Amino acid sequence: MDIATVTLLIVASMAAMLMMGIPLAFVSGSIAVVLAVTQFGWNALFIVGSRTVEFLDSFALVAVPMFVIMASIMEKSGVARDLYQAFHVWAGRLRGGIGVVTIFVAVILGATTGIIGGEIVLLGLIALPQMLRLGYDKKLAVGIITAGGSLGTMIPPSIILIFYGLTAQVSISHLFLATIVPGLLLATLYIAYILIRCGLNPELGPPLSDEDSSMPLREKLALFRGVLLPVAVAGGVLVSIYAGFASITESAAIGAFGATIAAWVRGALSLSMLQEVLVQALRTCGMVFWLVFGTNALIGVYNLMGGIDFARTVLSGISSEPAIILAVMVGVFVLLGFFIDWIGILFLTMPIFLPVLQQLGYDPIWFGIVFNLSMQIAYLTPPFGPACFYLKGAAPADVTLQDIFAAQWPFIALQLVALLVVIAWPDLSLWLPRLVYG
Repeated sequence: MDIATVTLLIVASMAAMLMMGIPLAFVSGSIAVVLAVTQFGWNALFIVGSRTVEFLDSFALVAVPMFVIMASIMEKSGVARDLYQAFHVWAGRLRGGIGVVTIFVAVILGATTGIIGGEIVLLGLIALPQMLRLGYDKKLAVGIITAGGSLGTMIPPSIILIFYGLTAQVSISHLFLATIVPGLLLATLYIAYILIRCGLNPELGPPLSDEDSSMPLREKLALFRGVLLPVAVAGGVLVSIYAGFASITESAAIGAFGATIAAWVRGALSLSMLQEVLVQALRTCGMVFWLVFGTNALIGVYNLMGGIDFARTVLSGISSEPAIILAVMVGVFVLLGFFIDWIGILFLTMPIFLPVLQQLGYDPIWFGIVFNLSMQIAYLTPPFGPACFYLKGAAPADVTLQDIFAAQWPFIALQLVALLVVIAWPDLSLWLPRLVYG
């Protein structure tokens, strides 16, 4: 059977199994096993194991559970609630002010928690009822929560960029620096959109009541007391990475320890909370690593069959214009984002795309940010749209899934604008790594 036919069968099999509700890890892993046995015999199953071990034999992967533990402790110790309470009283009489505050808090939570599901659920429980109580437009409020909560992948430390860095064999510290400006650009676009819409139509985002906005300055400042240490821990982790004081893995361990101390100081630390944190870290890492096993196994067998070279040839033959090939790659990211998670997209596409990208002369650090922005779109786009389902679990009963899906499109448009800006001006993401590291 020729490689073109095999490629079509793989794509058709994956599509059919995913529509049946089978998890991607088992879809890709089972296809890898069937291909290995039918094409090369039972001894070829060693490829499945060796391919996985080769990727997992990286000390930097230890940072993943450490960052997850740090994020989970921050989440369960009430940092999000206190942050929102500390900032929302400063919104004053600004139209759309609570929406702006929600985006601002989401950016800070991205640096302190960074777990998208937890961040969206927290904002859904804390900010969404407040906005609905004030009379915010339901779709605007929902879109603010899902889009703002998804910013966690654009604000370092980002789990997506850790795995991309390991796959592309580029500096994770450079990736963390490169994503800061595009992440803040995306947050700025959200804020501008909220202010413009609410400025044109004040009924969409009414200001705070006189009672909420008339709190004395001393009381407003006192609200920040409980969040200073957790935010300082997150800032210390990032500074230690960028300044070269510690590696990614060491900084992640320091962050997990610092978050534990911060939770203890806040009086939120308990054995039951630590048990919940460790179980959540185990579930999160287990899910991610099973996806790594399955997709890496499939790519390993496909590569042995000559599939990677075939795919590169097809991709390179699309056009002689690098910009068109790049557009196809981004289009594939966005299209796959309608159906599967970022980790599957990463490991299914990068072994094919990265060699072509290097031949075209594109910077892999910049391409990592392009991929990350594409995954922002994937978080919101139905029918998969994980951000929508995270919020549905925390939203009031009168906020339907249809309402949540309908609220995403203006924010998806803003994400596309940010993506196009970063593609058009690569230095927007590259100047900060060059400034720090030369």
